[in-house]
Amino acid sequence: MPCMIEAPTGIAMAIDPLVTRILAPNPSPYTYTGTQTYLVGEADLAVIDPGPDEPAHLDALVMAIAGRPVKAILCTHTHRDHSPASRPLQDRTGARVIGCAPLVLKDAGPRADASFDTSYAPDLVLDDGETVAGEGWTLEAVATPGHTSNHLCFSLRETGALFTGDHVMGWSTTVVAPPDGDMTAYMASLDKLMAREDRIYFPAHGEPIDKPQRFVRGLIGHRRQREGQILRLLRQDVGEVPAMVERMYVGLDPRLTGAAGRSVLAHLIDLRGRGLVREDNGAWRMAA
Repeated sequence: MPCMIEAPTGIAMAIDPLVTRILAPNPSPYTYTGTQTYLVGEADLAVIDPGPDEPAHLDALVMAIAGRPVKAILCTHTHRDHSPASRPLQDRTGARVIGCAPLVLKDAGPRADASFDTSYAPDLVLDDGETVAGEGWTLEAVATPGHTSNHLCFSLRETGALFTGDHVMGWSTTVVAPPDGDMTAYMASLDKLMAREDRIYFPAHGEPIDKPQRFVRGLIGHRRQREGQILRLLRQDVGEVPAMVERMYVGLDPRLTGAAGRSVLAHLIDLRGRGLVREDNGAWRMAA
């Protein structure tokens, strides 16, 4: 994990044509410097990933909106660092909440991200390829399940920018935590992005990614490397997830051990689905 960097929270920064970024005050080992909310448009606006329900962040968003009409409040997914501010922001702007489907999942396992937002209630759910538009901008939903089953990215057609939420982050690999996180779906979603021609990515955490295809190719390679490590350990009869984590993640921040275990489990479930491994009473083995 890279070192935490200083970043101004609550400051509206124009970073690309039609795009302004406001950083929420929720830094952590899992959110990096915090969740980034994006305003899209000039005369009227879309708000992407309004973030946590923090009064200071909400005030910063309202100040940046500066009285302009908000056509839509868009959420990439429903983890609590992304969607809770949609409700108070809707109250203050009158905008519709649009984007991903609701998802509430009881999950008692160790998580590396915020839990689900149980109160998220969109006015409209976008399917893959559907759009919302304002004056001079059009945002298209790009379904990218994997991090969560309801995850969407949003493509700004006018400039070639893609808002990637947590599917592709600018500081770390994405957490894929079963039972809802799905490595098979995540890898398919990465392949989907590889086939696109986006100019730049704006993730919810971390800096913009200006060479998207190269970056995604690296993510795919990283996941294949992890998969290879797991298969080698299974051939050495190391079949328990904690033991795998200990060998695969040398020097890992202890706070992230649970997250690493969930990622290993996601890989194992994917490998089982492909007929390469099997599970016996909590221990994993090669299928043949």
